Amino acid sequence: MKKIFYLLFLLSLPSFSQEIALLKYSGGGDWYANPTSLPNLIQFCNSNINTRIKAKPSTVEPGNPDLLSYPFVHMTGHGNVVFSDTDVENLRNYLTGGGFLHIDDNYGMDQYIRKEIKKIFPNNNLIEIPANHPIFQKPFPFPNGLPKIHEHDGTRAQAFGIFIENKLVLLYTYECDLGDGWEDAEVHNDPLAARDKALKMGANIINYIFTN
Repeated sequence: MKKIFYLLFLLSLPSFSQEIALLKYSGGGDWYANPTSLPNLIQFCNSNINTRIKAKPSTVEPGNPDLLSYPFVHMTGHGNVVFSDTDVENLRNYLTGGGFLHIDDNYGMDQYIRKEIKKIFPNNNLIEIPANHPIFQKPFPFPNGLPKIHEHDGTRAQAFGIFIENKLVLLYTYECDLGDGWEDAEVHNDPLAARDKALKMGANIINYIFTN
């Protein structure tokens, strides 16, 4: 009986044929960090939440008009980030037009990325996302909000967002390191439980994008 209910649940999930992208930004930061993370997340989502995302993610620059083709764009790294005026305008158009940007601080990006986000949305503040937000509820429950994946300094993981008309369009995961948890197991030697949490949280992000 449980198996039947599970199969019905899978059939009820949305099915999409989409392509997602990694953001190649300027400033000197390592935008290319965690090269196995997005392919692993895509594989996990296609296997577990009925998505049909192209297996290999694209790479897109923030000022490129092609940015508007992707429902989900991921950004990570450890260092400096600089958005040009063209980048800012294109990112703003992308995010207000239905796109979604996930920024995953890989420890070291925070001091740079906050001022660049402010360029895009000078009148919007990053807001900490509460644990009862839908992005933490389904398909995998995270009752305490964003999980801590890769420990560096003992601080708690936080999820911040920019909302446009009450819809989350930019997600900034801080002191969490989801991307490390998405990578191949041997890269960081994170415990299986931590990698499982990271992939499930990533699936929640993808699910939120395609169902809201």
